[in-house]
Amino acid sequence: MERCKVFLADDHGVVREGLKALISSHADMDVVGEAADGETAVAMVHDLDPDVVVMDFSMPGMDGAKATKLIKFNNPSRKVLALTVHEERSYLRLLLDAGASGFVLKRSAASELLTAIRTVAKGDTYLDNSLMGDAADPTRSRPTADLAGATAELSAREADTLKLIALGYSNKEIAAKWGLSVKTIETYKKRSAAKLGLRSRVDIVRYAADQGWTSRT
Repeated sequence: MERCKVFLADDHGVVREGLKALISSHADMDVVGEAADGETAVAMVHDLDPDVVVMDFSMPGMDGAKATKLIKFNNPSRKVLALTVHEERSYLRLLLDAGASGFVLKRSAASELLTAIRTVAKGDTYLDNSLMGDAADPTRSRPTADLAGATAELSAREADTLKLIALGYSNKEIAAKWGLSVKTIETYKKRSAAKLGLRSRVDIVRYAADQGWTSRT
C-alpha cells in the first residue's frame, strides 16, 4: 500500500514532534519533512513533493495563509490542510481563499486530524467537526433571514444540501439522512450551485463560510 506523504509546518517543535509521532504510527502515512516557518515550508515542499501539507496558520515571518498561496501557486494540485487555534469564520475564509483543502482545529481529537489528512489526500474538502455546531442539523427551524441575499433564490432543500456538503457530508450520506435517492441529492446540488455560480466543493465551502453555516455560533 502506497503511504501518504505528509509535510508538517508549525513553529512549535513540541507540536511537530507530537504530530509526527501520531501520523507515523499509522501504516498509510509517513512524515517526509517539517518546517518551523512559512518560507522554509514553501521551499521544502517544492523539493520533497508531499501529498498533503499540514499547515499551521500562525507562524513567524510568513504565516500559513501566505505560505499556502505560494505552495498552491507553485503546484495548484498540492493539498494543504490548515491547522489552527482560530475558530472565527474570517480565518476559515482566509485559509480557503489561500487554497487550503481543509481546516482542523488544534484542540480537536487526534482522530479528527487523521481523518482530515486522508480526506484531503483523496481530493475532497474537510471541515473540522467542531465547526458544525447547529448547522449540522438542517432540519431545525431557522429564521427566514438565514436565506437572505442570493441564498433566497434557493429552495429550503437546496440550501440545506449545500450546508451539509460544506460540512463534509457526501451525496450518499445526505440521501440516507433524508431518505432520498442519491440522484435527487445530486439534482439539488447541481441546481443550487448553478443558481449561485459555484463550480466546485471548495466554492461551496467558501460560500457556506460567508453565510455563517460553518460557524459554531
